Amino acid sequence: MKIKVRGCLDGLAVYQPGKPVEEVKRELGLEEIIKLASNENPLGPSPKAVAAIKAAAAEVNFYPDGSAYRLRQALAARLGVDYNAIIIGNGSNEIVQMLSLALLEPGDEVVMPVPTFPRYEPLARLMGAVPVEVPLKDFRMNIEAMAGRLSSKTKIVYLCNPNNPTGTIATRDEVSSLLERTAPETVVVFDEAYYEYVTRPDYPDGLDYFRKGYNVVVLRTFSKMYGLAGLRVGYAVGPPALIGYLNRVREPFNVNALAQEAALAALQDEEFVALTRKTNEEGKRYLYEAFAARGLPYVPTEANFVFFDAGQDEKVIFRRLLQEGVIVRGGFGYPTHLRVTIGTLPQNARFIKALDKVLTE
Repeated sequence: MKIKVRGCLDGLAVYQPGKPVEEVKRELGLEEIIKLASNENPLGPSPKAVAAIKAAAAEVNFYPDGSAYRLRQALAARLGVDYNAIIIGNGSNEIVQMLSLALLEPGDEVVMPVPTFPRYEPLARLMGAVPVEVPLKDFRMNIEAMAGRLSSKTKIVYLCNPNNPTGTIATRDEVSSLLERTAPETVVVFDEAYYEYVTRPDYPDGLDYFRKGYNVVVLRTFSKMYGLAGLRVGYAVGPPALIGYLNRVREPFNVNALAQEAALAALQDEEFVALTRKTNEEGKRYLYEAFAARGLPYVPTEANFVFFDAGQDEKVIFRRLLQEGVIVRGGFGYPTHLRVTIGTLPQNARFIKALDKVLTE
């Protein structure tokens, strides 16, 4: 059978999320597996969100609110921005797709660091645009090099800050310098999926630049800090005119009713947010000390994961850890580096115990 598809699809990689944990258990014959691969909240979802889901479950025969009115109103009040400056997505990655659909035409250029969140590049190619990939320098976004790649064809600049998979940030001074050198019609996208975990005082909040009138879009998510990754709900703040165009390419009823109710409730769960931050900081210190004691280099993180150097082939270490019942993430273009999500203290201890075993085999 011959199928005629768009030529750009031949070069697009399919996102590989990994096998379900239950399937991995069955294949390996293991009783328990800990998943420290996808930067999920190890404490589970916000309890207030769970209660809201249960309360709303009886009404899923109705379509969800297509405009996510209540969630947008709540976010507008929380963030101090106009309601019309907010759009809700089926995960913030859907908003990356909306940006591509609304802004990109063949030949446009999209500047991005590499490695980074893996959806910027294929969604640029999907529209016939050209990804301009700028390698990290010392595991950090090379903002000066990114500025040097700007051109009259640059339509979007992506800043994943903190950057995934390294957990490093671009500083306020670096970002301000980049924005001053960016053409007014170029959209700078701050992907701040992990911003709630940041502790450094020189971290640049993308909303500050939005309020100052820069042509920026700020992406955030309920997947990480609030533990709602399975519901897929994220949001963006940007110029109302641009948000209006994103709504033209947004799928109707794109965010389901339970996700909206859970996100609304999670916004009020300050106790859960505080506990998540505390757990992350404790886990970070534990992993730092464990890596240092074993002479394993690591990248100090401002997120809920640590990028570390196992000193051996990352593919081999990944497989051996999997056989020990611990799932981490590799495949970022660094031969010996892997990314591990910061878990609970028992999960972190089990990971280190498994790592000790596989490194001495």
